[in-house]
Amino acid sequence: MTRTGVRRWRLVRAGTDAVPPSVRRFMRRARQRRLRAAAPWVAAAAVLAVVGLGAWLVYGTAVFGVAQVRVTGTQLLPAERVVAAAAIAPRTPLARVDLAAARARVAALPPVAEVRVERQWPGTILVAVRERTAVAAVPRGREFLLLDDAGVAYHPMPARPAHLPLVRLAAPGPDDPQTRSALRVLAALSGELREQLTALVVEGPARIRLELRRGRQVIWGDATENAAKARVATALLARKGRVIDVSAPDVVTVR
Repeated sequence: MTRTGVRRWRLVRAGTDAVPPSVRRFMRRARQRRLRAAAPWVAAAAVLAVVGLGAWLVYGTAVFGVAQVRVTGTQLLPAERVVAAAAIAPRTPLARVDLAAARARVAALPPVAEVRVERQWPGTILVAVRERTAVAAVPRGREFLLLDDAGVAYHPMPARPAHLPLVRLAAPGPDDPQTRSALRVLAALSGELREQLTALVVEGPARIRLELRRGRQVIWGDATENAAKARVATALLARKGRVIDVSAPDVVTVR
């Protein structure tokens, strides 16, 4: 106490020896318990931060954006036309591309039979196309429409491909009865008939005929009993005569 009667206090740092060992052990264990209790929360926060950063990079930035749209499987269709139909904007985050919508847009192109659209990380959209397979050519003005086995007339050509038979139809299409009849007859033809065929003509449901080389014809009738008609017509190719009538395959005529 000073002369004025006021006690002056002074803070001093106690040495570690001033704290009993038992207290120090207690305090150390308490700190360890606090650290152990906090560790899961710290780890969870770190994981959430990493996940959040990854999601932001993938969904919210162009780091993993569309750098190219790659097209495979096309022959008739230019790749540029497929890319334009897919309508996927460059640098769109890859994870946000609507694959189903892009697939539907490409599938609407007439020559496309099937299409698959998928992501290829880090920055590519793959558009794998399978085009329709032509089984015949239909004349339209100065062009020829390719016709597939479903009756879809899907692509104009300036000239008839040499390997395709010519089919004359008024209104080719998958819902046209005459188109379906022509395809059934065409599928039934033997190799010999196909080799001689210059055109398959459908003028009505029961007015189908084959135009052959050297001005010969096969009157087919309707699109029933096609296998029997093909067998009989093939057997009669060696006979003389310009017209072979197999419209009733049990009673045929050659004239």
